Amino acid sequence: MIGLIARLLARGKPALSEAGPRDASQIARLHATSFHRGWSDGEIERLLLERNTVTHRATEVGALRGFIMSRLVADEAEILSIAVAAAHRGRGIAGALLNLHLRRLAGLGARAVFLEVDAQNEPAQRLYRRAGFREVGRRPGYYPQGGNQAAAALVLRRDLN
Repeated sequence: MIGLIARLLARGKPALSEAGPRDASQIARLHATSFHRGWSDGEIERLLLERNTVTHRATEVGALRGFIMSRLVADEAEILSIAVAAAHRGRGIAGALLNLHLRRLAGLGARAVFLEVDAQNEPAQRLYRRAGFREVGRRPGYYPQGGNQAAAALVLRRDLN
């Protein structure tokens, strides 16, 4: 019991760093558990090898807790995916990853960042609103929900200074 309490108290914030091709398998596993259609190891690895892809990860004791991935073209970036392991949500990991990622994109010359989010995903929308994103468009029937159902995607934008 004392060991459990010590581990809980010792638990700090995950380390944030850039991700690389060797992280592809862990990222693919997390992506698969977080989205309706997960990306394969190969798809993730190809993205990580692209020069214009920027990816950050959050790790704790060598285990992946979350990641964020964007593609940068000229002075615009698109967040392709962000995910946090279910057991670690609500600890501020997504916000920390997003903050670091936006600073890095700005440092690389991005002036605007876009993303698409499921219109039914309230937690993600709160995260993006807190980070300064605003809705600039909507794509009806974009995200499959099972059967013949599909949810709208909100297109969000944030300008970087």
